[in-house]
Amino acid sequence: MTIRPVSAGIQHAGNLLETAARQAGEHGVRFLSADPAPGERGREQTYPELLGQALRLLGALREAGVVPGRAVALLLEDAEALLPALWACLLGGHPVCPLAAVTGDPERWAAQLTHVAGLLDGPLLITDERTRGTLPDVPGLAVTAIEDLGRVADPIDPAAVRPHPSTRADTALLMLTSGSTGASKAVELTHGNLLASLAAKAEARSLTAADTTLNWISYDHVGALLETHMLSVRAGARQLQVPPAALLTDPLRFLELIDAHRVTSTFAPNFLLGLINKALDQPDRARDLDLSCLRHIITGGEANPVATGVTFLDRLAPYGLRRDVLWPAFGMTETCAGSIYHREFPRADLGAEFAAVGRPVTGMEVRIAAGDGDAAAEPGALGEVQVRGPMVTRGYRNNPEATAAALTDDGWFRTGDLGRLDEGRLSLVGRSKDCVIVNGVNYFSHDLETVLDEVEGVARSFVAAFPTRPRGSDTEQLVVAFAPAPGTASDDNALYRTLVAVRNSVVLHWGFRPALLLPLPEEAFPKTSLGKIQRSLMRRRLEEGAYDDHRKSTEELITRQLGGHVAPEGPTERLLAELYAELFETDPESISATAGFFDLGGTSLDTLRLKNLVEQRLPGTELPLISLFTAPTVRDLAARIEGTRDAGQSGYDPVVPLQTSGTGTPLFCIHPGGGEVLVFVNLAKYFVHERPFYALRARGFDGTAEPFGSWEEMTRCYTEAIRRRQPHGPYAVAGYSFGAAAAFEVAKQLEAEGERVDFVGSFDLSPHIVGMDRFDHAETAANLAMFLGLISRQQLDGLPERLRPLPKEEQHALILDISDARRVTELDVDLEKLTSWMDLAHSLTELARVHRPSGRVGSVTVLYATPLHGSKDEWLHKHLRKWDDFTRGENTYAEVPGEHHTMLDPQHIGAFQAVLRAELNRALSEG
Repeated sequence: MTIRPVSAGIQHAGNLLETAARQAGEHGVRFLSADPAPGERGREQTYPELLGQALRLLGALREAGVVPGRAVALLLEDAEALLPALWACLLGGHPVCPLAAVTGDPERWAAQLTHVAGLLDGPLLITDERTRGTLPDVPGLAVTAIEDLGRVADPIDPAAVRPHPSTRADTALLMLTSGSTGASKAVELTHGNLLASLAAKAEARSLTAADTTLNWISYDHVGALLETHMLSVRAGARQLQVPPAALLTDPLRFLELIDAHRVTSTFAPNFLLGLINKALDQPDRARDLDLSCLRHIITGGEANPVATGVTFLDRLAPYGLRRDVLWPAFGMTETCAGSIYHREFPRADLGAEFAAVGRPVTGMEVRIAAGDGDAAAEPGALGEVQVRGPMVTRGYRNNPEATAAALTDDGWFRTGDLGRLDEGRLSLVGRSKDCVIVNGVNYFSHDLETVLDEVEGVARSFVAAFPTRPRGSDTEQLVVAFAPAPGTASDDNALYRTLVAVRNSVVLHWGFRPALLLPLPEEAFPKTSLGKIQRSLMRRRLEEGAYDDHRKSTEELITRQLGGHVAPEGPTERLLAELYAELFETDPESISATAGFFDLGGTSLDTLRLKNLVEQRLPGTELPLISLFTAPTVRDLAARIEGTRDAGQSGYDPVVPLQTSGTGTPLFCIHPGGGEVLVFVNLAKYFVHERPFYALRARGFDGTAEPFGSWEEMTRCYTEAIRRRQPHGPYAVAGYSFGAAAAFEVAKQLEAEGERVDFVGSFDLSPHIVGMDRFDHAETAANLAMFLGLISRQQLDGLPERLRPLPKEEQHALILDISDARRVTELDVDLEKLTSWMDLAHSLTELARVHRPSGRVGSVTVLYATPLHGSKDEWLHKHLRKWDDFTRGENTYAEVPGEHHTMLDPQHIGAFQAVLRAELNRALSEG
């Protein structure tokens, strides 16, 4: 089967899908799940089906009054929903802008959407019903759900919907550059840019309808849109689509999918090649693979170390992988992704540290600018890489200043990369712009520095984020240097808390941890006369060893704070230390058996990778993700795996030690209404070497014990468990929401036993657990889903009413269906686990329903946030201040940021812990 070449008569990108539907009707896109089983075939949508659905959606847009030329933003994580909407826009004359949600930070998300609304002149935002419920209200941004459009589109005859006659000069795509706080630019790519780029790519890669491609990149990335999906449509090739998590949690699945589906062409940044190389150390994992089908892997987005690529080719040669399969490449959003391919790897790069990126496709010109000017440099000279051609953007939407800065007077685009040309072959040697490339994605330094400048313990205007690349590393690594605020550097505990806060802020903002945190004195930050930190000079000094003493002292501080180094013992501990080291890219000998996974910098994605690694390396082991929270050290996790601390063998103990160092009075925090203690994990990190932090977890999670039958049974159990850990006072007890009422009862019991309780904390609960009369199973399930982050606050509204008519299991299935897929994966829940959790939460609700507070304690410290219902002032004066009726002394009421259900979330935890620690120190010193 062949598809005729795209002719000059084709005027817009939408014609490509029409051609594929007509000439390659049995081909299309196959969608796999995030955890595809061996042999899974997935769901297939042929090109005629995709075209029909796109035209119906276009008809629905027209019925809604969306006129050609109006931009449409697509916030659709599910590729099966996004692709028809994408083609509806391309066929309908709507410039289309794929978006990625900003998770975990509502304020930043609102700022991004506000920026997009202005940048795109009031676009229509298409999302799904679940996400629509989470969106902030942004002026100038109209929102519709893809499900609503689908209902309108269903009866529409696609044959009656005529595509808009867009021209090659019309804008087709608006792709946002990196920069998540309003600094992002919208790259304009016209229909002509796309057609020229796709034609050149297809020629360079000889892609035809006989090919099968694999994409695992999200569609807010230009590489996913053009390098795989649209290029495959142009060729009429079969496509395989799999979510990113499927490969990032199990890199060898990349090879297994290539074999199972006979993939001929795909994309893999160098960091994925490195992960695969490491994963291939597992015995027998690749023994049945046949990779002879693969013709090329495009690898770009970051520099490609020759050693990584050669190792990949060498390791997989026994499985039929061709020696010339890897094509290092160069491209940008502004050049319609890959536009320069290196088809001579590895033979042309032997002896070099990094591979060249090759020669431009037909129509693309490359030159090296001499010095700081725009004149062409001499052959072989080093300078800025500049490009031009029909696939290069004409500029940025509504940003003439950025457009003027990017284009030379004679029409060349300034890439910001430094390189040289050797006999027409381009090699990159650095960048002239301030950014970090990690795992193939560009991150701008100033974007992160603005956030870190506000972290407690950091001196203002003395933060620098810059890259480094240790020799042999598969990707660049992020370094964050900062000057500690006055008084912080001399206090080990304060400096460690600042290191934790900086690391947590980086993870929250960019989604990965820095490889190196470097506290430096202010004089170590070289600045220009205008006060700009010279990051490139700091990088050079770091790599020359100028900061080695500071680096060593920081490592020693962290080791001390984590309890010193304890060598792993036994095969399970040693294996886990190796896996921790693999995840954190460090020496296994540096991993202490007593250092916590999250104290070492583990993220939620790391937990999924660790779970997979453990289950692969220890066949027959099933590791619930909760184990990583409740047994985070190598020693504890090894014991959990070996069964020596299994709850079924040792009996139920509600106390979960989240942090055990420090000589201060231990803090015991009781779970909220869901019964789980995950919400306290990040909070506990701030008490290292200050005071132990214990959380109390409800009974009934492990399936070996029934939930508590009465309020008295629960609080008596908690009191006894606390006394086993700490036989005598003074005590500090607190609880979040539901847990605050339990903490009050525990404090009363301790006092009744003659013990001193110096701190009783209520995290946003009045003494009366208000509103319990309306909490039936549906209300409990819906609220628990919100507190777990499965659904948003907006989705909660009206959800109990939708649930009540359904049988219990169908209620839980509906909740799972509308839940955030990432959060479902993070919590490792399925319908059975969710049902068990909901049942436990409902049993706690039943206890709360009949609870009536009585008696008094010395005092209560109340930390309060914006309530779920009503105003903060009403919540404080009408409900929270009723604590005054249950204490002998004066209470403290301290406001913290966030809402009732988000006050302990990552974006607020820094402020929350500062208030809590201050109140604890005050109350306990008074005692």
